[in-house]
Amino acid sequence: MAIVKQLNKKSGVTYVYESKSYRDKETKQPRSKRKLIGRIDDETGEIIPTHKKAKNVTTEDGSPVDTIPPGGSASYSSLLDALQEKDETIKSLKAEIAELRKERQKLSDELLRLGQKLKQ
Repeated sequence: MAIVKQLNKKSGVTYVYESKSYRDKETKQPRSKRKLIGRIDDETGEIIPTHKKAKNVTTEDGSPVDTIPPGGSASYSSLLDALQEKDETIKSLKAEIAELRKERQKLSDELLRLGQKLKQ
């Protein structure tokens, strides 16, 4: 296995992958499988995990890494408030959609009945 660094030119972020080579039996050519490890911090050069388990990252002394940057708690809480507001809007819109579907079904049933009466 090898460690591969790849620069994303659009974002300017360098990602680190674990690459494992193997031979494809069908095409008889070498292939590789890559697994994302993380990205490289520009300032320190350390690898920062990017997967979901990265939330449980600890420092060298064993203390958990703070996911909210210092001084960012106000913007973080305002983003959380905005997110909760959007969630409430989505719930109310889903309820309204369900109501409108019921109303549409009633109207289509009534149209069918009226159409059947006209045929008679």
